[in-house]
Amino acid sequence: MAHDLVIRNGLLADGTGAPLREADVAVATGRVVEVGAVAGRGREEIDAAGALVAPGWVDIHTHYDGQATWDPHLFPSSALGVTTVVFGNCGVGFAPVRAGDRSRLINLMEGVEDIPGTALHEGLPWDWTSFPEYLDALERRPRDIDCAAYVPHGAMRVHAMGERGAAGERATEADIAAMAAIAREAVTAGAVGFSTSRTLNHRSSSGEPTPSLTASAAELCGIAAGVAATGRGVLQLISDFLDLDEEWAVLRGMAETSGRPLSISVAQLPERPHDHLAILDRIAAANAAGLPMTAQVAPRSIGLLLGLSCTLNPFMTNPVYAEIADRPLAEQVGVLRQPEFRRRLLDAHTGERDRTKLGGVLIDRFERMYPFGEPPDYEPDPSTSLGHRSEATGVPVVELALDALLADEGRGFLYLTFANYVDGNLDEARRMLVHPNAVPGLSDGGAHVGTICDGSFPTFLLSHWGLRRAEGRLPIEWLVERQTRATARTVGFSDRGVLAPGWKADLNVIDLDRLALHRPRIHRDLPAGGRRLLQDADGYRHTFVSGVEIQRDGKPTGNLPGRLVRSAAP
Repeated sequence: MAHDLVIRNGLLADGTGAPLREADVAVATGRVVEVGAVAGRGREEIDAAGALVAPGWVDIHTHYDGQATWDPHLFPSSALGVTTVVFGNCGVGFAPVRAGDRSRLINLMEGVEDIPGTALHEGLPWDWTSFPEYLDALERRPRDIDCAAYVPHGAMRVHAMGERGAAGERATEADIAAMAAIAREAVTAGAVGFSTSRTLNHRSSSGEPTPSLTASAAELCGIAAGVAATGRGVLQLISDFLDLDEEWAVLRGMAETSGRPLSISVAQLPERPHDHLAILDRIAAANAAGLPMTAQVAPRSIGLLLGLSCTLNPFMTNPVYAEIADRPLAEQVGVLRQPEFRRRLLDAHTGERDRTKLGGVLIDRFERMYPFGEPPDYEPDPSTSLGHRSEATGVPVVELALDALLADEGRGFLYLTFANYVDGNLDEARRMLVHPNAVPGLSDGGAHVGTICDGSFPTFLLSHWGLRRAEGRLPIEWLVERQTRATARTVGFSDRGVLAPGWKADLNVIDLDRLALHRPRIHRDLPAGGRRLLQDADGYRHTFVSGVEIQRDGKPTGNLPGRLVRSAAP
């Protein structure tokens, strides 16, 4: 036998953007060794006739910081063709940390990323203090796919400044030097870079702003300089861009001070529907001036799932619903179907409600809210929103919402479109995807586990934009390159994302005719019985990490070849 594995007769999208072609792929000792007409046999042979053969997806914006320390399976991503994830995004994470600050970091992650604090308290082993020790802990844990991590600003700030850092006080020169040293140590140990958050949307579970929100330009540039001292590393950030000129001066200063690439979250927001275009223009101008910057953009709306078992639902601030909110789902459904309780609930919805709850200002936006069925429709017609259906039928919108949630024995969802859906379609998402300085990202895999299930972004990118959309379809080979080589390069990986001799053997074999997402479902399988949304897809015949099969026909094989990916020395 010449090879460990030979995949034959597949339609190859090799990750470079080259035209699709029929080819065999041979693998030995975890690497691709031959592409084309492979004569030698393999210990394992797969006939991929009629299927797409592509590199494994590289998802550079996830939040598996906690899950990766206790769970060998990084679902939902690893069930959906993803073979490498990067977490520690948006300035939140669990290292460096002192014992007395563990709860603070959990509360921050719970609030910012909607991961149950009870699950984090029970699941995190805390066998680290420094960031290098955290990486070592990740390296010791077997898992199905590869992972890498940013060093997060929130944890750094709390570690360096204590209560002052958590409270967002201005950092002194000594504080900045301490954080720069932490960043330098972390990247030297293998962190892919440094991440920070500058958005008011990021708050702890008790409502405090993220510690990095008001960090000064001097602080950010000082940390960036610490990263630059290693000769490698990426700077990742999210911002509200409320004052674009002022904020851009800070970002440009980070890039000029460090010479390191910036990766910036960009989306179209309903309240400022054109700002994303101005940000993309500035990113393009920065690249033209020799300052490498990349926009991370989403392939669809960043939408929220509302349901009786979710974090949010339209009745969560209703005082009558509060009477049963803590009951098991089956009991809730039984009570909600009682005519008298239903009448009381709907009558109370027009009265006083507690809108201070997290999400309380979103759950009445019925004009952007859609029933979410099977298969899920991520580009729904605006005429089908609850608001429009209520106007057309005369049925009160809250009744339509309640009936939608009670579907499937109370497992019904409503899909609330947020970013990238101002015009009631995904044309603007496409416009961002094809920008020359953008890559697909922002899936938040592993996060928002009771509200969002966007770890399926890479699958949606291929199925919607490459196969299903009636207008504006994009070439499959281009989409594959964007989700593999392009994303890998964005975080400094040069060994994966391409199927060519010498490259890492992370592969997907995909039945394009069957490729489709199913509606997410709630599972209670986190530590302490915590709930999370998981999503399945049809069409993934085989997924390999380093030449070892981890998924076959939608089922895990039990193999755990995943490893920690450390940034490489220059």
